[in-house]
Amino acid sequence: MAENRIKRDNDTRETKSRKRHWVKPDVLPSIEVEAGYETRWVRISTLGVTDASNVSSKLREGWEPVKAEDYPEILSDNNERFEGNITQGGLLLCKAPEEMVKERNEYYEHQTKSQMQSVDNNLMRENDPRMPLFNERTTKVTSFGKGN
Repeated sequence: MAENRIKRDNDTRETKSRKRHWVKPDVLPSIEVEAGYETRWVRISTLGVTDASNVSSKLREGWEPVKAEDYPEILSDNNERFEGNITQGGLLLCKAPEEMVKERNEYYEHQTKSQMQSVDNNLMRENDPRMPLFNERTTKVTSFGKGN
């Protein structure tokens, strides 16, 4: 009866673990950035053609390239212009303080609202009450069935 027993050497965690399933890899690596900063991938080239105006505008906005030496676990493309920084497929990893990113987002949100208000004002100028061009952006809630 003791001969039919399974040896304890065969009963290990590796033999009982579940089979790992394939997972699509991320296109761009993500990093754990230091507190108070946000990261962004900035386009430095498209199809091998450098995009100097995009890079310079992002650097003027306050984005700083992330140093490759700070994150040695991330493999980087060889880009002679951004030697020592993390580049992947025509993109450069940059970081900026959270406050600056928040101010930037608020600025563009304000720009969008101003443009929408301008479009609405332009349409309202040509609006005729007998045949309105569009309805105001309001919602109306109605209930169906028994009310409480």
